[in-house]
Amino acid sequence: MKYSIGILSLMHNHHNHFQIPKEIEFILNQINDSGHKAYIVGGALRDFVMGEKDCSDFDIATDATPDDVMKLFPHVVPTGIKHGTVTVLTGKFKVEVTTFRTEKGYSDNRHPDSISFVGTIEEDLSRRDFTMNAMAYDHTSGTILDPYDGQKDIERKIIRCVGNPDARFAEDGLRSMRAVRFAAQLGFSLEPATQTAISNSLDAFSSVSKERVRDEFEKLLLGKWALVGLELLERTGLLGVIIPEMLPCRGCIQKGAHVYDVMDHCFHTVAAAPFLIDIRWAALLHDIGKPATKALGADGIPTFHNHEKVSSMLASKILERLRLPNNDINLIVHLIDAHMFHYTNDWSDAAVRRFIARVGVENLEPLFALRAADSEAIVGHKVQSDNLESLRNRIELVLQKEHAFGLKDLAINGNDVIELGVPKGPIVGKLLSELLETVLDDPAQNNRESLLRICQGLMPKYGIIKHKSQNEL
Repeated sequence: MKYSIGILSLMHNHHNHFQIPKEIEFILNQINDSGHKAYIVGGALRDFVMGEKDCSDFDIATDATPDDVMKLFPHVVPTGIKHGTVTVLTGKFKVEVTTFRTEKGYSDNRHPDSISFVGTIEEDLSRRDFTMNAMAYDHTSGTILDPYDGQKDIERKIIRCVGNPDARFAEDGLRSMRAVRFAAQLGFSLEPATQTAISNSLDAFSSVSKERVRDEFEKLLLGKWALVGLELLERTGLLGVIIPEMLPCRGCIQKGAHVYDVMDHCFHTVAAAPFLIDIRWAALLHDIGKPATKALGADGIPTFHNHEKVSSMLASKILERLRLPNNDINLIVHLIDAHMFHYTNDWSDAAVRRFIARVGVENLEPLFALRAADSEAIVGHKVQSDNLESLRNRIELVLQKEHAFGLKDLAINGNDVIELGVPKGPIVGKLLSELLETVLDDPAQNNRESLLRICQGLMPKYGIIKHKSQNEL
């Protein structure tokens, strides 16, 4: 067992004192005072060793059983009691307290078939995934127990499995994805044997639930080093399991100013996009339809006509498969479908209004953010798009005039149309859509009297003849 006290070299000039919130200290003291041992493990300790100031992800490992822990605290939730975990609620913290354990058998490549409580922290640390997560902080002595050189690996910025990496990934298929996700969040590299083992464990990974994969993927997309993570996903083979539709993007060469093939362009668009998950998903998938739409023009230059339509259809299938919420899927697919707009200064105000109506006022900023990231990933560096700024200014001027951009903004509604003698059904919606087109062309028409008159004029087109009432004869 290695006891490591002097970790100043890793602290980036922070003084070597683990700032433990009083609520966490209370839990540790309660367990220790009851005759048991308790250690801080997991993310907070890793963050402390990395020199992070704000450590909040506190987990505790103890030789006390879940029953023992539940007797010590007034507010405890048995969140994972069959795996030895309960959650102690204190102040703003929800702290997972887990009994020292070992695990056996992983027939589903995800969860142990059985667990056994053990007596020492050393045995408990031996079951953990990566060396940087296999450390424990002893509050009573102020020492870090580090049997697998986690601190050295953190200093070298390396993600390394505890023990045999093939065995670790066979135990839990999600660990391979977690390794790559940590690389994306921390900017670390994978130790070679660990990286090789990921490629060897794709069968185990394939059996992990789509929801768990999605959650890890989204953490990766939002990582500070998302580009590193995406490149590792491809290199290890994980990307081919999660989104096989992306693989044809590798080697799909583009035209003109593009400095990357489609795959690297998509990766770099993610890296250039804001840290908002819907925009990052759209960035990753916005050009996924290019390989399927590639054609060579007469001049030998490749074209990708309507690739945004194919990309949006593919994205919809991928995101449904990964169990994203429908609202998120709808927004991401809409951004992909709308990203190929071509603004010029000779657009009329009516054209600007139609653009706003098609995109949706609430989606303008996400679309502009996607377009800016896309532009940056074409040339490989930040670009100032005067064209985009010009359109933004035009839109602001139009929005200040409070025009109608959707059916809900019209001065009449479906009930008004029905009162004119139009039967309930799809024709009502078609008439309202035509009225919106009229108003986008000429906003002055958006008043009740004008719209009712125009609607009456459109009704014969749909086979509806309005019979005059007695009052009108």
